[in-house]
Amino acid sequence: LKNQPAFRFRNPDNLTICVILFEHFLSTSMTRKLNLAVLISGRGSNLEALIKATTSPDFPANIKLVISNKPHAAGNGLARNADIPLQIINHKDYPDREEFDQRMSKALTENNIDLICLAGFMRILSKQFVDHWHGRLINIHPSLLPAYKGLNVHQRMIDDGVKIAGCTVHYVTPEMDEGPIIGQRSVPVRPEDTADTLAARILVEEHHLYPECIKKIANGEIKSQDLFARHNSSS
Repeated sequence: LKNQPAFRFRNPDNLTICVILFEHFLSTSMTRKLNLAVLISGRGSNLEALIKATTSPDFPANIKLVISNKPHAAGNGLARNADIPLQIINHKDYPDREEFDQRMSKALTENNIDLICLAGFMRILSKQFVDHWHGRLINIHPSLLPAYKGLNVHQRMIDDGVKIAGCTVHYVTPEMDEGPIIGQRSVPVRPEDTADTLAARILVEEHHLYPECIKKIANGEIKSQDLFARHNSSS
């Protein structure tokens, strides 16, 4: 090889392009993608949106595990069709909430999960579970928190005559829908809206918002410790 002529770039611009491409290769290949777990109980429309987002090579996270507490939930099929590992952990098989949560924690730990995404998961989590996964547990809620926490939010908003609705991604704390807000999207409420039509339009925005927020967390644009510090200082 030492007798071979030295390789030279005739055009300096070609060298610049190669350097840029090599640096991009290093930055992408050396950055580990975030391991996600998605917890579902129903049709899994937000799961479907996350599956679609994570199929992009540039998306900085992969769905490593789906946990469903309902054996016949429609979302189970979405995980199977996408070849994502699915564990059905039926809450009815456990004597109390703590044992059910411990079983989920075991599955999450075994799969090296970095971030847990609640997506229509209709179970209240124990304080022990939430504390154990502090800063690694997020949820999407169909209102502009802190307004309209809890259930039946679409009808409540219509009954109250609000003009702007929306959705929120937030970190989960032991108190329901109280955690630091990661991101929000707004949706106008139309005079002819019913709870169903409003829910459908908000859901469209949820499917955009959830992947956006996960991407920001994975890229380090959002840091849980910073949001919790601001949240705790203002509460």
